[in-house]
Amino acid sequence: MADLTRLTEVIAPETEALGFELVRVKLTGADDERALQIMAEDPATGQLIVEQCMELSRRISKRIDEIEEQGEELVEGAYHLEVSSPGIDRPLTRPKDFANWAGHEARISLAEKIDGKRNLHGQLKGIEDNVVTIEDRKAGAVEVPYAAIHSAKLMLTNDLIAATKPLDMTGADEIEEIEDIPAEEKADD
Repeated sequence: MADLTRLTEVIAPETEALGFELVRVKLTGADDERALQIMAEDPATGQLIVEQCMELSRRISKRIDEIEEQGEELVEGAYHLEVSSPGIDRPLTRPKDFANWAGHEARISLAEKIDGKRNLHGQLKGIEDNVVTIEDRKAGAVEVPYAAIHSAKLMLTNDLIAATKPLDMTGADEIEEIEDIPAEEKADD
């Protein structure tokens, strides 16, 4: 297992040193199929291009290795590191996300039921005094304490696409996939 709070303490300064903002740190999967997912953005664009993802990945990997060489195990066992941009239908993880994306459709999952509802889906109205308001399709206007939100994300709509800066695909066409060479072919080399 991993302490996500501790990982965030390690990752956030590395992200900020490059001028980026950390959006989310998440560990997914099980056993040898685990991934440490880091989502960050350049505040100027709201995204990261491929080179920025690679630069951040190298920096985070190096810092985690330094800490683990000193004897602190940040992530137990095998995992792979994934660094990405939040994308258009981004997760809403910080209070400012609920303000910045007000007016767009969102889905909010609550840690516990509020007024008999655990999941809300509708137009995000914003956040004030750490209370998020969403115009739920079924329940109408619902106010939710920010601390009660388990997860939230924007829903991909035409309005969201129109409001989002075009994604910068710089470097994406330069990525080259290399096929795995079967073990018996490697032995022949």
